[in-house]
Amino acid sequence: MRNWRGWWATPLVGAAGGQLANLAGWPLPWLIGALLAVMLVRCSGRLILEVPGGRPAGQWLVASAIGLHFTGDVLEQLLEHLTLVVLGACATLLLSLIGIVLLRRSGVDRATAFFASMPGGASEMLNLALRHGAQPARVAAAHSLRLLLVVLLIPALFTWGLPPVETLAAAPADWRWLAWLLPASALSALVWKKLNQPNPWMLGPLTLCALASVLFDLDLALPAELGQVGQWLIGCALGCHFDRDFFRHAPGFLLRVLLFSLLAMLAAGLLGQLLGWLLEEHRGALMLGMMPGGITELCLTAEALQLSVALVTAVQVLRLFLVMFLAEPLFRLWQWLAD
Repeated sequence: MRNWRGWWATPLVGAAGGQLANLAGWPLPWLIGALLAVMLVRCSGRLILEVPGGRPAGQWLVASAIGLHFTGDVLEQLLEHLTLVVLGACATLLLSLIGIVLLRRSGVDRATAFFASMPGGASEMLNLALRHGAQPARVAAAHSLRLLLVVLLIPALFTWGLPPVETLAAAPADWRWLAWLLPASALSALVWKKLNQPNPWMLGPLTLCALASVLFDLDLALPAELGQVGQWLIGCALGCHFDRDFFRHAPGFLLRVLLFSLLAMLAAGLLGQLLGWLLEEHRGALMLGMMPGGITELCLTAEALQLSVALVTAVQVLRLFLVMFLAEPLFRLWQWLAD
């Protein structure tokens, strides 16, 4: 592959970090360990590069595993709690107001403040920001920093802050099904991408595997080793977003994004607790589902903690689509009202 000298060390550094985190007993060790190891090496001055296709491959494996959690019984429960899912997704959209207010008060222009604060896919928000004259570097930096916080803080807080749960027996890995499901899920990602849909390597495989699991009443899972490979690839890719220049770039702006992200996480946690108490549902899953950003990472956390993966996924996916379809019209409405 092109420029292999720039990225050959990245998977090795990530694997070393993942193994150390695994030995230390960290949550999501192959994701967080790989991310931190690659980030530290890049911040030391060695700018190792992202492995070509690494993040999509990791998302494909993780999304396929998450999709297999959607059984017929789980789908029935989700339909029964559809109001809850919609409320959770809409409530988290309102959290973006915290970021917009903080950034606008510091003098950030309207478009940059708006699209940097949206809890949607970073690449999609960057495209919209470019279309409306925002500062793309700041929008990208805001989403990258928020994702870093989510990956580093949320798994740790939920792992060590919630009561321990009883470990359930893992579903079997039946290769008679997986041998065609995995290639089919990769093909679905390519189709999703061809159709210009958001987050294709996550939502394409997740949708296909969920449909297959429900239609054929499957009870299977990916082997744990494949899930770890997916985490490792995603962790290596995320670590390549950060270097010395990233943290030196507009420190005042990054500090405000940091403050906004922490406030949004706190508000999401409180809203999840409130909804769970009012509707007598699992508060931990709702809190996790309402956290801002990172479908892949939050669903992995739900899976590791054996919370309701389907509920977390449903809230996150619905919010992504709400942001994708509403962000631009809402910004135009704001522009019209302000002018």
